[in-house]
This record gives sequence, C-alpha cells and structure tokens, in this order.
Amino acid sequence: MTRYIDVNDLSHLVARKGLLQCLSEMAEYIREDYLRWQDFEKCARLANHSPEGVIELMPVSDASLYAFKYVNGHPKNTQSGMLTVMAFGALGDVDTGKPVLLSEMTLTTAIRTAATSALAARYMARANSRSMALIGNGSQSEFQALAFHTLLGIDEIRLFDIDPQATRKLANNLAHFPAIKVVFAGSVAEAVRGADIVTTVTADKAYATILTADMIEPGMHLNAVGGDCPGKTELHRDIVESARVFVEYEPQSRIEGEIQQMPANSPVTEFWRVVQGEVTGRDSDQDVTLFDSVGFALEDYSALRYVLDVARTLDIGSELELVPDLRNPKDLFARLQPQVAPAQKKRA
Repeated sequence: MTRYIDVNDLSHLVARKGLLQCLSEMAEYIREDYLRWQDFEKCARLANHSPEGVIELMPVSDASLYAFKYVNGHPKNTQSGMLTVMAFGALGDVDTGKPVLLSEMTLTTAIRTAATSALAARYMARANSRSMALIGNGSQSEFQALAFHTLLGIDEIRLFDIDPQATRKLANNLAHFPAIKVVFAGSVAEAVRGADIVTTVTADKAYATILTADMIEPGMHLNAVGGDCPGKTELHRDIVESARVFVEYEPQSRIEGEIQQMPANSPVTEFWRVVQGEVTGRDSDQDVTLFDSVGFALEDYSALRYVLDVARTLDIGSELELVPDLRNPKDLFARLQPQVAPAQKKRA
C-alpha cells in the first residue's frame, strides 16, 4: 500500500506539529541531504512552457528513494480564482520501484521553499541580521517571513507589493505573530533601504527589474526566489555581476535563475559546498551575497521524506492501493476479471 497525504492531511500535520516547528525541522532535513550531495543522481527539471505558464517535472534519487514533483507556474491563474503554483509529488522505493508516498506538494513546497531560503541565509547573511524587506506579498510571502523569523530571528518585515490587497493580506496573517514588527513601505526602494536581508518573490513571468544596483547596500543578503524559469528574472544584471552568487544546482540555475542573464562562465558557487564547509557563505560584513534560488528537486526529496516520517509517527493520511496487490504477481490480468455474481434464488 502507498501512504496518501492530501491537502487536508497536510494541514492537519502542520496543525499537530506547528508551522514554525515544521519550518525548522524541514530545514534540518534539507541540510542533512545537502551534506550528502554526492549521494544523489541529479538533473535539471523537465519543463513544458506555454504562453501563460509552465508545467515541470522534478526528479532526483539516491540509493534508497526516488522522488519527483509535478508543479506548474501560471501567473494569471489568480484572475480565475486559481493558485499560481500547484503541485503533487511521490516517493518510490529504489530497490523495488514500489510507490511509498503520494502527497500534495502545494503547501509542502511553500514550506520547503521558505525553509531553504532561511537555511541558506543562516550561512550567507550577517550574523546580527534583524530586518528583511519582502518584495512580493503573494502566496509564498507568509512562509518566507515566518521562516526567517524562526531560523534567523528576523523581527522586522518591511512589506511592498504593487497589489495593496496582497500586502494587507500578508499583514493580517502576520498579526497572529506579535513578535514580528510589520512595516508598510510605499516603494521597493523604501522597503529595501537599510534592510539586512532582501527577499524578492514576485510572480510575473517576465524579465523584470525589481531591484536595481543603487538600492543595494554593503553587507546585504539577497534572497531571489521569484526568478525561477527561462525569461523570468527580478534583479538588474549589475547586481548579479557584483554580488557573491550562490545557486542550488548550476545546470538548472543557468537556464532559470538570475544568472540566466550572465555569461556561461560567470562565477557561481553551489550551495552544497557551503553546507559541507568547502567555502564560506561570506568573508566579511561588507559582502553582498545573493542566493539565486529556483528550487531544486533535492529539496523536494527532503520535504517528502519529512512529510512521510511525520505522517507515520502521527498516523496521518490514508493507505491507497495505487498499484495492484496480487496473489499471483504474474497474473495482472486477474484484477480485471468481474466478480462472480451471486447465485439467483430459485422461484417458488
């Protein structure tokens, strides 16, 4: 049987554990897997692009588990009352190929993306960072704010979005966390000025310039989340050229990240090298660091592994016969045979 986690199950799981604890624990699962980067078979995600969006498949595996995620990105979906990003994923046993877990990944991806962002910032941001500008206040923004608050102690979040309703929505949701001071900004420049960390998480599928070089101050850490497919960026090229750039998986980031603007030989560092201690996240408090995050399948592997472990511990979810359970494994055809009809009663 295959463990099945739907949206209601995942919501129940987070309610039982607490969102802040889930963010912390999932970040640790991700860190553990980056520590064994060499154990994984990796590839850039497979993408089918259309004029309105993209649908992607993200696979990765080690010697024990195979993971994949199906995910879309359609910025105009909100006009029809649909989410911009929707996802589901699975884990399979490498030795047998048996599906072990089938899970929703829309909520899970939001948690794992924020956990990854904050985990990277622990290595790259200044140790005394306390304020963050959050540019783009849509579906991902609460998760980013809470992850940085939980993992780094960020206690001031400066909000800006071209949609004032999105900013009000974010502020209302963060009001449930009184330790976070929310500051409303009238522009990107106002939000960024003096911030220790700047997170950009916008949705438009375009070469956008959300941040320009004149906004960047020495010592800032930039967490660029929104530029995650070909033809979609958020930072001016001058920023990318001058910052210390870190990526998850270079072959994928060259296609999809902020560094798609740069020559193929421009210097970048893969994040696993920082986690494993080969290189430092920053050399001084004056460095400008950039985590060019597009999302990588290894993080989905970690997230699914976490969900499965917690679901088993808390007995959350259900069991599906996703593949046939046969008495004779060579007789698949038997599962298509009609049930024997009960004998008809004889007429008196």
